[in-house]
Amino acid sequence: MASPLDLQEQEQLDSLKAFWKQWGNLITWLLVIVLGGVAGWNGWQQYQRSQAVKAGAMFDELDRAVQAADADKAARVFADLKERYPRTVFAQQGGLFAAKLLYDKSKADDAVAALQWVSANAIEDEYKAVASLRLAGIQAERKQYDEALKTVAAVTQPAFAALAADRRGDILLAQGKRNEAAAAFAEAFKGMPQTVEYRQIVEAKLNTLGVAAPAEPASAAASAASSDAPPSAAATAPPAAAASPPAAAASPAVAASGASK
Repeated sequence: MASPLDLQEQEQLDSLKAFWKQWGNLITWLLVIVLGGVAGWNGWQQYQRSQAVKAGAMFDELDRAVQAADADKAARVFADLKERYPRTVFAQQGGLFAAKLLYDKSKADDAVAALQWVSANAIEDEYKAVASLRLAGIQAERKQYDEALKTVAAVTQPAFAALAADRRGDILLAQGKRNEAAAAFAEAFKGMPQTVEYRQIVEAKLNTLGVAAPAEPASAAASAASSDAPPSAAATAPPAAAASPPAAAASPAVAASGASK
């Protein structure tokens, strides 16, 4: 005769068998899906790291070509970089680097193509904005003013609003639209912190047009005068990727030729 303990164990076993018969297939598939997802995620992460390492090595090769002023090699390496690793930051930076060298070597068409690619394909807005501003400069130098204005209009990131207004002013001035250019320069002046040195260049452009720079709000002036602490770099500097080009006032072509690392 079976003991009560044996009967209890048998009942539990029968319940487990019934449960597994009803839900076993579902549980198995859920485990397969979960484990497969974990394995897939880990594999994707490893793939991404591998891609970044390979793209970094190719970027180093591009950088060496730029340092050696070898425009042909830089163009070839960038072509490979954007084809193989288009979603990496190295491809975005490589496009800006290559564009500068290509422009300096009188390969303006290739520089334009590189900047257009970055502007259209960069995964970070900062790189898109920088590429667009430099592209607009080349277009303006080529007297493609309507295209240049469209390119600048595509720069909608708030951090680049002042630089975009300054570039728009350069283009309008090249068209002979002095009043509109002055309005754009005034917008750029107001949008730049007082401690940004490039603001003085924008003010010089306004003075050249016979327009006084916009007056500072009284509250802002009082605040600046009463503050003893030096302003932080984040509050005063323009975006790192779009630091004021040194020759922006002299020629709109600095959109490509003024590129910096």
